[in-house]
Amino acid sequence: MSSDLSRPESVRDAATAGIPAALADLGNLVRIPSIAWPAFDQTQLVRSAAAIAALAEETGVFESVTVKTAAIPGTDEQGQPAVLASRAAKNGRPTVLLYAHHDVQPPGDDALWDTPPFEPTVRDGRLYGRGAADDKAGVMAHIGAIRALKEGLGDDFDLGISLFIEGEEEFGSRSFGQFLSDNADALRSDVIVVADSGNWDATTPAVTVSLRGNARFSLTVRTLDHASHSGMFGGAVPDAMMATVKLLASLWDEDGAVAVAGMTERDAATPEYSEATLRDEAGLPDGVSPIGRGTILSRIWNKPSITVTGIDATSVAAASNTLAPEITVVVSARVAPGQPARAAYEAIEAHLRAHVPFGAQLTFSDVDLGDGFLVDTSGWAIDTVRGAMQDGYGVEPVDIGVGGSIPFIADLVREFPAAQILVTGVEDPHTRAHSPNESLHLETFTNAVVSEALLLERLNARTVS
Repeated sequence: MSSDLSRPESVRDAATAGIPAALADLGNLVRIPSIAWPAFDQTQLVRSAAAIAALAEETGVFESVTVKTAAIPGTDEQGQPAVLASRAAKNGRPTVLLYAHHDVQPPGDDALWDTPPFEPTVRDGRLYGRGAADDKAGVMAHIGAIRALKEGLGDDFDLGISLFIEGEEEFGSRSFGQFLSDNADALRSDVIVVADSGNWDATTPAVTVSLRGNARFSLTVRTLDHASHSGMFGGAVPDAMMATVKLLASLWDEDGAVAVAGMTERDAATPEYSEATLRDEAGLPDGVSPIGRGTILSRIWNKPSITVTGIDATSVAAASNTLAPEITVVVSARVAPGQPARAAYEAIEAHLRAHVPFGAQLTFSDVDLGDGFLVDTSGWAIDTVRGAMQDGYGVEPVDIGVGGSIPFIADLVREFPAAQILVTGVEDPHTRAHSPNESLHLETFTNAVVSEALLLERLNARTVS
């Protein structure tokens, strides 16, 4: 075992030396199309979980490694397979829970990918593939850091480690709360590291301190008992598409800001972030203006947004001169930190019912809610991770908000109220998570693994009461 003075350097060296192996293992995971949507091959999730369990076993660190499922409350179904590994703390040291997820988004249109989505490809310093960043890189950041800790300190370190790799985050974490309850003893910890967020840029690390919540639902608009000829009745009979377009347009004002009474904003300062940076990172073309008001980051981090993410209507190829009787859309809202997602959803539903045109009939279904999150920055763990990031990246980290949502964090807070939660990640603004050509910046991944390994080393040196 290394001396006290050399331990951090030994762990750092081991983390750096282990990057090629970690990337090779990441490539193998990317090749597994582990998509939790029922329309896809569910055996791939079993493959993915087994592969990660094998990686956890191979570290030689854990006393127990299992692949488990939990019931989906309110149904007779089981959730997707998750990996749970644990090692008890010794001699008064803390326990850290390392979370990531091994399921991925569907690839979408393969024609939009420059290379096959499930064939990992390196070019221009980035690894391309579905899940290369979100979140199989998070999985491998944990595995790489654990390997480095063991290599640097030897077998007999005292830190307790629990590893929880979920299999359905992209599909709503439907069994997550039940899984926590079923496995509370194995998961209970002093510090929780959620490796499913991003960084300020490819070279500057970040700790995520706020996340918006989400309210997602399906809305069906019906105006007719059956389809009718648009020439015979158009101009007198409202079709469902017309009613849907008019209704949805009421959700935003002329600036594109949310116009729903009852959806709140959070008042918090944001760092400088230019429109030019937004155009570069989001792919906003010249001539297309941003939407909303206030600083750009306040619109993304602290204000609500509403997006129509899906529509069931007649396709262009099958279009005919017909008045559509019914249209269904998926509405996805991001909720400002601090507002309960239920309250935001109720405000949107009330708005839509109040603005429905022509007396159209509305049906709401498939409601999915997740609360936002504000990190308590008063604990000792956040200073510890900031220091580890500064040493790992060589750049002082920043605290950021994220416009996306990680609803299950509310479950973690409820089940383990005493734990300090750290939200980290390996993504950068050009990752394109959930989109075609998702990628991982390789230098960012290296720095993330080194930083997490240094964090584990510092936790191992700490005594908790």
